[in-house]
Amino acid sequence: MDTAKIEQLTGLKGSFSKEENVFKVSKPRSDVKIQVDKWSMPTFMGLTSWAAFTPAHNGQTMMMGDTVVFEDEVNPAMSTALNAGIEVTALHNHFFFDQPKVYFMHISGMDSVDQLATGVKKVYDKIAEIRAARPTPATAFPRVIASENKITPAPLEALFGMKGQVNNGMFKIVMGREAKMHGIVVANQMGG
Repeated sequence: MDTAKIEQLTGLKGSFSKEENVFKVSKPRSDVKIQVDKWSMPTFMGLTSWAAFTPAHNGQTMMMGDTVVFEDEVNPAMSTALNAGIEVTALHNHFFFDQPKVYFMHISGMDSVDQLATGVKKVYDKIAEIRAARPTPATAFPRVIASENKITPAPLEALFGMKGQVNNGMFKIVMGREAKMHGIVVANQMGG
């Protein structure tokens, strides 16, 4: 694996784990001050984005990572990752009572080093672009949601092949599957 190329393409210095044959680059999110229950959280305590690379089959590379994002960065960062051919496998939070809200977007991919490292760089650049335009993360949607909403369910029902529920401009379908729990059949209405 060409670790110098990963550093060049991501713009980040990395470290190599000989034991695991993994090269990892990191980008601390020290650009925004985080408070958890009014306590200033040090970046070292888990506010660092990272991407790890290891050789895979047929000359490809596997990449997995975790990207620290704030609410107003989620959609642009996720779209940038997907457009760059990087998979987004999870989005979740770690903290309660954090200000601003911090989320973690898991990324992965199996491709060439060039494709993966370039994609990671695009995601990190998109996040930096957002913070350059507005140093403080947004705490609300930029637009007001209309009080009266309407939706036509027929096209969605045709797409999903099932009836849905409509209420005040919202459309909902529940797709359950049958499973067993403790030997008892559970399905749609039990949350299966």
